[in-house]
Amino acid sequence: MDLFPLWNSVRIALISTVITFFTGIFAAYYIARAPRIVKGILDVFLTLPLVLPPTVVGYLLLRLFGPRHVIGAWLLKVFDVRITMTWYAAIFATVVVTFPLMYRTARGAFESFDETLGFAGQTLGLSNTYIFWRIRMPYCRQGILAGMVLSFARALGEYGATSMVAGYTPGKTATIATTVYQLWRTDHDALAFRWVLLNLAISFVVLLAVNMLEKKGTKARAERT
Repeated sequence: MDLFPLWNSVRIALISTVITFFTGIFAAYYIARAPRIVKGILDVFLTLPLVLPPTVVGYLLLRLFGPRHVIGAWLLKVFDVRITMTWYAAIFATVVVTFPLMYRTARGAFESFDETLGFAGQTLGLSNTYIFWRIRMPYCRQGILAGMVLSFARALGEYGATSMVAGYTPGKTATIATTVYQLWRTDHDALAFRWVLLNLAISFVVLLAVNMLEKKGTKARAERT
């Protein structure tokens, strides 16, 4: 049993989770503080990939990063870099698909933050950076950690957008999801079932972690009140 799809899936999921962690927190923090109209417009735009079919997301990415389209043609001409049909192309797809999960979870956590704590820090002469990382983030850590775990799980199981922009090449771009499909398509049901069981086990552990974080967060909020 070739374990490359597992390694590649974990690699893609970890990198995309790191990216969505910082971009999601940045967007959630500033949009949560934006005026209602601006917040509504940006929220719709940033959450759209969550409701779009993954194949539609993949198609739109191909229109941007394909070698004959806009960004992809420019990168190929200037840097001789081809984005599509490579293992790292899947990172673009998973970031776009998982970003809304991190963004909405983090935004909900930031909106529940007691702003009087921030104001108290300002009266003590603390910088906004210090308040954000040492007061706001610890206060919201349960929601943010839950968003990270959900983003990782979603990235690990992504198929539609990933298969369109990265394709399936054994030993190069194969992931767990694309491997299951290819094995099923070629009548290797027994091996496909092994990958399915592995994916189920990983998903079970991830969801268990999310539930534990949510229970811990609920308990912590109850203690604060």
